[in-house]
Amino acid sequence: MSKENKLEKIVSLAKRRGFIFPGSEIYGGIGGFYDFGPLGAELKFNIKQAWWDAVVKERDDVVGLSAAIIMNPKVWEASGHVSGFSDPLVECKKCRKRFRADETETQKCPECGGELIKARNFNLMFKTFVGPVEGTASVAYLRPETAAGIFMNFKNVVDTMRVKMPFGIAQIGRAFRNEINPKDYVFRTREFEQMELEYFVKPGDDERAFKEWIDKRTTWYEKLGLKNIRKQEQSPEERAHYSKGTVDIEYEFPFGWKEIEGIANRSDFDLKSHSEHSGQDLSYTDKETGEKYLPYVIEPSAGVDRICLAFLCDAYAEEDKRVVLKLHPKLAPYKAAVFPLVANKPELVEKARQIFKELKATGLNIAWDDRGNIGKRYYSQDEIGTPYCITADYQTLEDGTVTIRDRDTAKQERISEREISGHL
Repeated sequence: MSKENKLEKIVSLAKRRGFIFPGSEIYGGIGGFYDFGPLGAELKFNIKQAWWDAVVKERDDVVGLSAAIIMNPKVWEASGHVSGFSDPLVECKKCRKRFRADETETQKCPECGGELIKARNFNLMFKTFVGPVEGTASVAYLRPETAAGIFMNFKNVVDTMRVKMPFGIAQIGRAFRNEINPKDYVFRTREFEQMELEYFVKPGDDERAFKEWIDKRTTWYEKLGLKNIRKQEQSPEERAHYSKGTVDIEYEFPFGWKEIEGIANRSDFDLKSHSEHSGQDLSYTDKETGEKYLPYVIEPSAGVDRICLAFLCDAYAEEDKRVVLKLHPKLAPYKAAVFPLVANKPELVEKARQIFKELKATGLNIAWDDRGNIGKRYYSQDEIGTPYCITADYQTLEDGTVTIRDRDTAKQERISEREISGHL
Protein backbone atom coordinates (compact mmCIF):
# COMPACT_ATOMS: atom_id res chain seq x y z
CA MET A 1 0.00 0.00 0.00
CA SER A 2 1.52 3.36 -1.04
CA LYS A 3 1.65 6.19 1.48
CA GLU A 4 -0.70 8.33 -0.62
CA ASN A 5 -3.15 5.45 -0.94
CA LYS A 6 -3.01 4.80 2.82
CA LEU A 7 -3.93 8.41 3.63
CA GLU A 8 -6.82 8.28 1.15
CA LYS A 9 -8.11 5.11 2.82
CA ILE A 10 -7.86 6.63 6.29
CA VAL A 11 -9.71 9.77 5.17
CA SER A 12 -12.41 7.58 3.62
CA LEU A 13 -12.72 5.40 6.72
CA ALA A 14 -12.84 8.45 9.01
CA LYS A 15 -15.73 9.90 7.02
CA ARG A 16 -17.60 6.60 6.53
CA ARG A 17 -17.33 5.50 10.16
CA GLY A 18 -18.03 8.83 11.86
CA PHE A 19 -14.56 9.89 12.99
CA ILE A 20 -13.98 13.09 11.00
CA PHE A 21 -16.25 15.12 8.70
CA PRO A 22 -15.44 18.14 6.50
CA GLY A 23 -16.65 21.33 8.20
CA SER A 24 -19.86 22.91 6.83
CA GLU A 25 -20.01 20.14 4.25
CA ILE A 26 -23.55 20.75 2.96
CA TYR A 27 -22.45 24.27 1.93
CA GLY A 28 -19.32 23.12 0.15
CA GLY A 29 -17.04 23.09 3.20
CA ILE A 30 -14.57 25.67 4.45
CA GLY A 31 -10.82 25.32 4.14
CA GLY A 32 -8.90 24.35 7.26
CA PHE A 33 -11.90 23.39 9.42
CA TYR A 34 -13.09 19.89 10.30
CA ASP A 35 -15.78 18.40 12.53
CA PHE A 36 -15.10 15.33 14.65
CA GLY A 37 -18.03 12.91 14.49
CA PRO A 38 -19.34 10.62 17.24
CA LEU A 39 -16.37 8.23 17.15
CA GLY A 40 -13.83 10.99 16.51
CA ALA A 41 -15.13 12.93 19.49
CA GLU A 42 -14.69 9.82 21.66
CA LEU A 43 -11.16 9.23 20.35
CA LYS A 44 -10.17 12.84 20.99
CA PHE A 45 -11.70 12.74 24.46
CA ASN A 46 -9.77 9.57 25.29
CA ILE A 47 -6.51 11.11 24.07
CA LYS A 48 -7.11 14.21 26.18
CA GLN A 49 -8.09 12.11 29.20
CA ALA A 50 -4.94 9.98 28.87
CA TRP A 51 -2.83 13.15 28.69
CA TRP A 52 -4.62 14.77 31.64
CA ASP A 53 -4.20 11.61 33.72
CA ALA A 54 -0.47 11.43 33.01
CA VAL A 55 0.32 15.14 33.30
CA VAL A 56 -2.07 16.24 36.08
CA LYS A 57 -3.86 13.48 37.99
CA GLU A 58 -0.91 11.14 38.46
CA ARG A 59 1.35 13.93 39.75
CA ASP A 60 1.25 16.06 42.88
CA ASP A 61 3.10 19.06 41.40
CA VAL A 62 0.75 19.99 38.51
CA VAL A 63 -2.65 21.73 38.59
CA GLY A 64 -5.14 22.37 35.82
CA LEU A 65 -6.57 25.50 34.25
CA SER A 66 -9.19 26.53 31.70
CA ALA A 67 -8.54 30.08 30.49
CA ALA A 68 -10.67 32.27 28.23
CA ILE A 69 -10.11 32.13 24.48
CA ILE A 70 -10.27 35.92 24.10
CA MET A 71 -7.95 38.00 26.28
CA ASN A 72 -6.89 41.60 26.53
CA PRO A 73 -5.03 42.36 23.26
CA LYS A 74 -2.11 43.70 25.30
CA VAL A 75 -1.36 40.08 26.16
CA TRP A 76 -0.44 39.41 22.54
CA GLU A 77 1.57 42.61 22.26
CA ALA A 78 3.68 41.56 25.24
CA SER A 79 4.13 38.01 23.95
CA GLY A 80 5.31 39.24 20.54
CA HIS A 81 2.39 37.77 18.60
CA VAL A 82 1.05 41.07 17.25
CA SER A 83 4.38 42.07 15.75
CA GLY A 84 6.03 38.73 15.06
CA PHE A 85 3.53 35.89 14.72
CA SER A 86 3.58 35.63 10.94
CA ASP A 87 4.46 33.41 7.98
CA PRO A 88 5.96 34.53 4.66
CA LEU A 89 3.16 34.78 2.06
CA VAL A 90 3.48 34.62 -1.71
CA GLU A 91 0.67 35.13 -4.22
CA CYS A 92 0.35 34.01 -7.84
CA LYS A 93 -0.17 36.87 -10.31
CA LYS A 94 -2.18 34.59 -12.60
CA CYS A 95 -4.53 32.47 -10.47
CA ARG A 96 -4.29 34.67 -7.32
CA LYS A 97 -3.83 31.63 -5.05
CA ARG A 98 -1.66 32.12 -1.98
CA PHE A 99 1.03 29.92 -0.48
CA ARG A 100 3.59 29.91 2.30
CA ALA A 101 6.88 31.04 0.80
CA ASP A 102 8.83 28.33 2.62
CA GLU A 103 6.70 25.66 0.90
CA THR A 104 7.38 26.75 -2.69
CA GLU A 105 10.71 25.70 -4.13
CA THR A 106 10.67 28.02 -7.15
CA GLN A 107 9.22 31.39 -8.14
CA LYS A 108 6.51 29.58 -10.08
CA CYS A 109 3.01 28.85 -8.79
CA PRO A 110 2.66 25.14 -7.87
CA GLU A 111 -0.95 25.23 -9.13
CA CYS A 112 -0.81 26.97 -12.52
CA GLY A 113 2.85 27.78 -13.13
CA GLY A 114 2.28 31.53 -12.98
CA GLU A 115 4.75 34.01 -11.49
CA LEU A 116 4.73 34.50 -7.72
CA ILE A 117 4.71 37.96 -6.14
CA LYS A 118 7.59 38.70 -3.74
CA ALA A 119 7.00 37.31 -0.26
CA ARG A 120 5.47 39.45 2.48
CA ASN A 121 4.70 38.69 6.11
CA PHE A 122 1.17 37.58 6.97
CA ASN A 123 0.00 37.65 10.59
CA LEU A 124 -1.70 34.39 11.51
CA MET A 125 -3.99 35.66 14.28
CA PHE A 126 -7.73 35.83 13.78
CA LYS A 127 -8.95 39.35 14.53
CA THR A 128 -12.33 40.07 16.09
CA PHE A 129 -14.07 42.86 18.00
CA VAL A 130 -15.36 43.02 21.57
CA GLY A 131 -18.50 45.07 22.19
CA PRO A 132 -21.12 46.66 19.94
CA VAL A 133 -18.79 49.04 18.09
CA GLU A 134 -16.19 47.81 15.61
CA GLY A 135 -13.08 49.97 15.74
CA THR A 136 -9.44 50.03 16.74
CA ALA A 137 -10.37 50.41 20.41
CA SER A 138 -12.40 47.18 20.37
CA VAL A 139 -9.97 44.95 18.45
CA ALA A 140 -9.26 41.57 20.03
CA TYR A 141 -7.86 38.24 18.85
CA LEU A 142 -8.75 34.59 19.04
CA ARG A 143 -5.84 33.03 20.88
CA PRO A 144 -3.22 31.44 18.60
CA GLU A 145 -1.97 29.25 21.48
CA THR A 146 -3.14 28.26 24.95
CA ALA A 147 0.09 29.05 26.83
CA ALA A 148 -0.65 32.75 27.34
CA GLY A 149 -3.69 31.99 29.51
CA ILE A 150 -1.42 30.04 31.83
CA PHE A 151 1.07 32.90 32.16
CA MET A 152 -1.79 35.31 32.82
CA ASN A 153 -2.81 33.18 35.80
CA PHE A 154 0.64 32.36 37.18
CA LYS A 155 0.25 34.74 40.13
CA ASN A 156 -3.35 33.64 40.77
CA VAL A 157 -2.31 29.98 40.98
CA VAL A 158 0.64 30.75 43.26
CA ASP A 159 -1.60 32.78 45.58
CA THR A 160 -4.50 30.31 45.72
CA MET A 161 -3.03 26.82 45.41
CA ARG A 162 0.00 27.00 47.75
CA VAL A 163 2.20 25.45 45.08
CA LYS A 164 5.94 25.15 45.59
CA MET A 165 8.68 25.28 43.02
CA PRO A 166 8.96 23.29 40.81
CA PHE A 167 5.31 23.03 39.73
CA GLY A 168 3.24 23.02 36.58
CA ILE A 169 0.00 24.43 35.21
CA ALA A 170 -1.73 22.38 32.50
CA GLN A 171 -4.46 23.29 30.05
CA ILE A 172 -6.36 21.72 27.18
CA GLY A 173 -8.18 24.08 24.85
CA ARG A 174 -8.85 25.41 21.39
CA ALA A 175 -6.52 27.72 19.49
CA PHE A 176 -6.89 29.47 16.15
CA ARG A 177 -4.39 30.32 13.40
CA ASN A 178 -5.30 31.83 10.07
CA GLU A 179 -3.03 29.46 8.15
CA ILE A 180 -2.12 30.58 4.64
CA ASN A 181 -2.37 27.10 3.22
CA PRO A 182 -3.95 24.52 5.57
CA LYS A 183 -3.18 21.04 4.30
CA ASP A 184 -2.50 17.39 5.07
CA TYR A 185 -6.04 16.71 6.30
CA VAL A 186 -6.36 17.56 10.02
CA PHE A 187 -2.61 17.98 10.51
CA ARG A 188 -2.63 21.70 9.73
CA THR A 189 -5.97 23.41 10.30
CA ARG A 190 -7.17 26.86 11.28
CA GLU A 191 -8.99 25.71 14.42
CA PHE A 192 -7.41 23.03 16.59
CA GLU A 193 -6.93 21.83 20.16
CA GLN A 194 -3.74 21.96 22.19
CA MET A 195 -2.62 20.16 25.32
CA GLU A 196 -0.02 22.34 27.00
CA LEU A 197 1.92 22.26 30.22
CA GLU A 198 3.97 25.14 31.60
CA TYR A 199 6.34 23.64 34.16
CA PHE A 200 7.99 26.34 36.29
CA VAL A 201 11.46 25.70 37.72
CA LYS A 202 14.21 27.59 39.49
CA PRO A 203 16.82 28.99 37.09
CA GLY A 204 19.64 26.49 36.94
CA ASP A 205 17.27 23.53 37.26
CA ASP A 206 15.84 24.03 33.79
CA GLU A 207 18.17 21.75 31.82
CA ARG A 208 17.47 18.79 34.09
CA ALA A 209 13.70 19.37 33.93
CA PHE A 210 13.90 19.84 30.15
CA LYS A 211 15.49 16.42 29.67
CA GLU A 212 13.05 14.78 32.10
CA TRP A 213 10.00 16.07 30.25
CA ILE A 214 11.39 14.96 26.88
CA ASP A 215 11.70 11.43 28.28
CA LYS A 216 8.29 11.50 29.98
CA ARG A 217 6.46 12.68 26.90
CA THR A 218 8.19 10.19 24.60
CA THR A 219 7.33 7.36 26.99
CA TRP A 220 3.65 8.46 27.02
CA TYR A 221 3.34 7.85 23.28
CA GLU A 222 5.19 4.55 23.48
CA LYS A 223 2.93 3.24 26.27
CA LEU A 224 -0.11 4.00 24.12
CA GLY A 225 1.41 1.95 21.31
CA LEU A 226 2.38 4.73 18.89
CA LYS A 227 5.15 3.49 16.63
CA ASN A 228 7.22 5.37 14.04
CA ILE A 229 8.10 8.28 16.33
CA ARG A 230 11.41 10.04 16.79
CA LYS A 231 12.93 12.93 18.73
CA GLN A 232 14.30 15.79 16.65
CA GLU A 233 16.24 18.70 18.15
CA GLN A 234 15.60 22.07 16.53
CA SER A 235 18.58 24.07 15.33
CA PRO A 236 19.08 27.62 16.70
CA GLU A 237 17.70 28.95 13.40
CA GLU A 238 14.52 26.87 13.71
CA ARG A 239 13.76 27.68 17.34
CA ALA A 240 11.23 30.31 18.41
CA HIS A 241 12.72 33.56 19.67
CA TYR A 242 11.96 32.70 23.29
CA SER A 243 13.44 29.18 23.17
CA LYS A 244 16.67 28.20 24.88
CA GLY A 245 16.23 24.73 23.38
CA THR A 246 13.44 22.76 21.67
CA VAL A 247 13.01 19.07 20.89
CA ASP A 248 10.14 17.91 18.68
CA ILE A 249 8.49 14.52 18.91
CA GLU A 250 7.73 13.62 15.31
CA TYR A 251 5.58 10.92 13.73
CA GLU A 252 6.05 9.47 10.27
CA PHE A 253 2.76 10.32 8.56
CA PRO A 254 2.01 9.16 4.99
CA PHE A 255 3.10 12.69 3.97
CA GLY A 256 6.40 12.53 5.89
CA TRP A 257 7.92 13.12 9.32
CA LYS A 258 5.98 15.86 11.10
CA GLU A 259 5.85 17.31 14.61
CA ILE A 260 3.07 16.18 16.92
CA GLU A 261 4.55 17.69 20.09
CA GLY A 262 7.29 20.15 20.95
CA ILE A 263 9.10 20.39 24.28
CA ALA A 264 10.70 23.80 24.74
CA ASN A 265 12.84 25.50 27.36
CA ARG A 266 11.23 28.94 27.25
CA SER A 267 13.69 30.38 29.84
CA ASP A 268 12.12 33.30 31.77
CA PHE A 269 11.01 35.11 28.62
CA ASP A 270 7.25 34.99 29.23
CA LEU A 271 7.03 36.02 32.87
CA LYS A 272 9.68 38.70 32.33
CA SER A 273 7.89 40.16 29.31
CA HIS A 274 4.45 40.17 30.99
CA SER A 275 5.96 41.69 34.14
CA GLU A 276 7.44 44.54 32.11
CA HIS A 277 4.34 45.20 30.00
CA SER A 278 1.74 44.86 32.77
CA GLY A 279 3.66 46.50 35.60
CA GLN A 280 2.83 43.49 37.80
CA ASP A 281 5.56 41.61 39.67
CA LEU A 282 5.34 38.01 38.46
CA SER A 283 8.41 36.76 40.32
CA TYR A 284 8.26 33.83 42.73
CA THR A 285 9.30 34.05 46.37
CA ASP A 286 10.49 30.93 48.18
CA LYS A 287 8.74 31.13 51.58
CA GLU A 288 11.38 28.96 53.25
CA THR A 289 14.52 30.76 52.05
CA GLY A 290 13.08 34.17 51.08
CA GLU A 291 14.78 33.90 47.68
CA LYS A 292 12.96 35.77 44.90
CA TYR A 293 13.33 35.08 41.18
CA LEU A 294 11.55 34.79 37.83
CA PRO A 295 11.09 31.07 37.13
CA TYR A 296 12.22 29.38 33.95
CA VAL A 297 9.56 27.44 32.05
CA ILE A 298 9.62 24.02 30.38
CA GLU A 299 6.75 23.65 27.94
CA PRO A 300 5.53 20.35 26.45
CA SER A 301 2.98 21.44 23.84
CA ALA A 302 0.97 18.84 21.89
CA GLY A 303 -1.64 19.10 19.15
CA VAL A 304 -4.71 16.95 19.83
CA ASP A 305 -5.88 16.81 16.20
CA ARG A 306 -2.40 15.86 14.97
CA ILE A 307 -2.06 13.15 17.60
CA CYS A 308 -5.51 11.83 16.72
CA LEU A 309 -4.43 11.54 13.07
CA ALA A 310 -1.15 9.89 14.08
CA PHE A 311 -2.98 7.21 16.08
CA LEU A 312 -5.41 6.58 13.21
CA CYS A 313 -2.52 6.22 10.74
CA ASP A 314 -0.54 4.00 13.08
CA ALA A 315 -3.51 1.76 13.95
CA TYR A 316 -4.78 1.24 10.39
CA ALA A 317 -4.13 -2.22 8.99
CA GLU A 318 -5.47 -4.48 6.25
CA GLU A 319 -5.23 -8.21 6.94
CA ASP A 320 -7.19 -11.34 6.05
CA LYS A 321 -9.67 -9.40 3.93
CA ARG A 322 -10.56 -7.10 6.82
CA VAL A 323 -9.69 -3.55 7.82
CA VAL A 324 -8.77 -3.18 11.47
CA LEU A 325 -7.89 -0.17 13.63
CA LYS A 326 -5.51 -1.52 16.25
CA LEU A 327 -6.03 1.35 18.66
CA HIS A 328 -4.83 1.01 22.23
CA PRO A 329 -7.87 -0.05 24.33
CA LYS A 330 -7.47 3.11 26.42
CA LEU A 331 -8.04 5.21 23.28
CA ALA A 332 -10.61 3.11 21.41
CA PRO A 333 -14.01 4.86 21.14
CA TYR A 334 -15.84 1.71 22.29
CA LYS A 335 -14.25 -0.64 24.80
CA ALA A 336 -16.45 -3.55 23.72
CA ALA A 337 -19.49 -4.40 21.60
CA VAL A 338 -22.31 -6.69 22.67
CA PHE A 339 -24.30 -8.82 20.18
CA PRO A 340 -27.10 -11.37 20.26
CA LEU A 341 -26.04 -14.26 18.00
CA VAL A 342 -29.16 -13.69 15.92
CA ALA A 343 -31.46 -10.70 16.11
CA ASN A 344 -34.77 -12.50 15.55
CA LYS A 345 -34.69 -14.59 18.72
CA PRO A 346 -36.27 -12.54 21.55
CA GLU A 347 -34.66 -14.59 24.32
CA LEU A 348 -31.14 -13.99 22.88
CA VAL A 349 -31.80 -10.30 22.35
CA GLU A 350 -33.10 -9.94 25.90
CA LYS A 351 -30.06 -11.69 27.36
CA ALA A 352 -27.62 -9.65 25.28
CA ARG A 353 -29.43 -6.45 26.25
CA GLN A 354 -29.08 -7.36 29.92
CA ILE A 355 -25.31 -7.84 29.52
CA PHE A 356 -25.07 -4.59 27.54
CA LYS A 357 -26.87 -2.58 30.24
CA GLU A 358 -24.76 -4.08 33.04
CA LEU A 359 -21.52 -3.17 31.23
CA LYS A 360 -22.78 0.35 30.44
CA ALA A 361 -23.48 0.81 34.14
CA THR A 362 -19.77 0.32 34.91
CA GLY A 363 -18.97 3.56 33.06
CA LEU A 364 -17.39 1.90 30.03
CA ASN A 365 -18.45 3.04 26.56
CA ILE A 366 -20.08 -0.09 25.09
CA ALA A 367 -21.59 -0.55 21.62
CA TRP A 368 -24.75 -2.50 20.78
CA ASP A 369 -25.08 -4.08 17.36
CA ASP A 370 -27.74 -6.48 16.07
CA ARG A 371 -27.57 -5.66 12.37
CA GLY A 372 -26.79 -8.28 9.71
CA ASN A 373 -24.90 -11.49 10.31
CA ILE A 374 -22.37 -11.98 13.09
CA GLY A 375 -19.39 -11.93 10.72
CA LYS A 376 -20.28 -8.50 9.34
CA ARG A 377 -20.73 -7.20 12.87
CA TYR A 378 -17.26 -8.41 13.81
CA TYR A 379 -15.69 -6.72 10.79
CA SER A 380 -17.61 -3.51 11.47
CA GLN A 381 -16.25 -3.33 15.01
CA ASP A 382 -12.73 -4.18 13.80
CA GLU A 383 -12.89 -1.20 11.45
CA ILE A 384 -13.69 1.25 14.24
CA GLY A 385 -11.14 -0.20 16.64
CA THR A 386 -13.36 -1.93 19.25
CA PRO A 387 -11.01 -4.23 21.23
CA TYR A 388 -13.59 -6.92 22.18
CA CYS A 389 -16.85 -8.31 20.86
CA ILE A 390 -19.14 -10.21 23.27
CA THR A 391 -21.81 -12.53 21.88
CA ALA A 392 -24.77 -14.02 23.72
CA ASP A 393 -25.74 -17.32 22.08
CA TYR A 394 -27.85 -20.38 22.91
CA GLN A 395 -25.20 -21.74 25.28
CA THR A 396 -25.40 -18.44 27.19
CA LEU A 397 -29.01 -19.26 28.03
CA GLU A 398 -27.95 -22.67 29.36
CA ASP A 399 -24.81 -21.99 31.39
CA GLY A 400 -24.32 -18.20 31.57
CA THR A 401 -21.17 -18.13 29.41
CA VAL A 402 -20.53 -15.87 26.42
CA THR A 403 -17.98 -15.77 23.63
CA ILE A 404 -15.51 -12.89 23.77
CA ARG A 405 -13.53 -12.13 20.60
CA ASP A 406 -10.21 -10.30 20.50
CA ARG A 407 -9.97 -7.63 17.79
CA ASP A 408 -6.28 -8.05 16.97
CA THR A 409 -6.09 -11.85 16.87
CA ALA A 410 -9.74 -12.59 15.96
CA LYS A 411 -9.57 -15.46 18.46
CA GLN A 412 -12.59 -16.31 20.62
CA GLU A 413 -12.93 -17.83 24.07
CA ARG A 414 -15.82 -18.59 26.39
CA ILE A 415 -16.04 -16.90 29.76
CA SER A 416 -18.74 -16.52 32.38
CA GLU A 417 -20.84 -13.42 31.98
CA ARG A 418 -19.88 -12.54 35.58
CA GLU A 419 -16.24 -12.28 34.42
CA ILE A 420 -16.80 -9.88 31.52
CA SER A 421 -16.31 -6.64 33.41
CA GLY A 422 -13.11 -7.85 35.05
CA HIS A 423 -11.85 -9.16 31.71
CA LEU A 424 -12.32 -5.75 30.11
